[in-house]
Amino acid sequence: MSDFEDDLEDLVSAEDFLEYFQVPYEASVVHVNRLHILQRFHDYIAKTSDMPMEEAAKRERYTALLTQAYQDFVTSDALTEKVFKVFHMHDPQSTFVPLDEVFR
Repeated sequence: MSDFEDDLEDLVSAEDFLEYFQVPYEASVVHVNRLHILQRFHDYIAKTSDMPMEEAAKRERYTALLTQAYQDFVTSDALTEKVFKVFHMHDPQSTFVPLDEVFR
C-alpha cells in the first residue's frame, strides 16, 4: 500500500479529508452536509474512469473531486442534490388486501 493510501485510511471525517487535501471550507457548510459531501466525493471517484495511477496525479485528481463535492453543497443543499437513495424514493404506496384474504 502506498503512503497516499495509508493516509486515506486514517481519514475519518469530512473535515479530515478537506484538511488533508487542503480544500478551504466553511465549518457551517460541512457541519450540515458532511455525510453528503463524503458520499458525493465517493460517487465522483467511482465515476472516474481515467484515474491516474501515479500518486501525485491521483492526489491532484482527488483534490479536484473533493473540491467539486464540497462546492456542490456550498451552492445547493442536500435535499436538492439528493445524494442518498432515501431522497430518490417515491411516495408510499397503499395496497388494498380484502379482509377475507387476510385469514386464508
